[in-house]
Amino acid sequence: MKALIFAAGLGTRLRPITDTLPKALVPVAGVPMLERVLCKLRDAGIDAFVVNVHHFAEQIEAFLSENVFGVPVAVSREEREPLETGGGIRHAAPLLASSEGRFLVHNADILSNLDINWFLEQDAPENLATLLLVDAPADRYLLFDDDMRLAGWTNVRMGEVKSPYLPDFDPAQCRRYSFCGIHIVSEAVFEKMAAWPEKFSIIDFYLSECAGGTIRGVVAPDLHLIDIGSPEKLAEAQHCPFL
Repeated sequence: MKALIFAAGLGTRLRPITDTLPKALVPVAGVPMLERVLCKLRDAGIDAFVVNVHHFAEQIEAFLSENVFGVPVAVSREEREPLETGGGIRHAAPLLASSEGRFLVHNADILSNLDINWFLEQDAPENLATLLLVDAPADRYLLFDDDMRLAGWTNVRMGEVKSPYLPDFDPAQCRRYSFCGIHIVSEAVFEKMAAWPEKFSIIDFYLSECAGGTIRGVVAPDLHLIDIGSPEKLAEAQHCPFL
């Protein structure tokens, strides 16, 4: 299976580090985030990679060319601006095509103890996507029915709800989870994305498709995860027990 690693972000919350370095190359315990994620996936059997780049793209390209990972690694360059999660996936479509018809997506700034092979086993060919979820307090949640199929989204602080089932939709009847940026995606999404703008969110796309296709969530047992989105989380990651 191929994997797309998101590494195009500006990393604004990690400034001033990211004023001269792409976020994906910020070291955690001496090893760049991108390398940690790529090696974890490679060791789990992922046999080809695509890395999307924008901010200091040439640094990431040089890093990938100077290091031997033992698997093919292609680069999807987003030239003018980052295309967000949905646009980034669609932009990389020519590089993601494979005989398997599915690919894994993983943010470069997510470190976890996730058993990748366990997660792959939770996927099903009929799913348009399979999302890894975490059960943790947040302002924004994805909403799932009792079969763990995506049904909507809510911002509980603002009282906002999105769902293709509105107005006859009660978020209180749903299970609430946070999405952590790791998902398995069917190549069937590319045709469905054709009418979308160049830049868009994958969550908005999933919400638009969940009534007509199966987008399922799974929660990993004993999952420990760090989203390195702030200096505090970066400091925490330096001493993470599952590195």
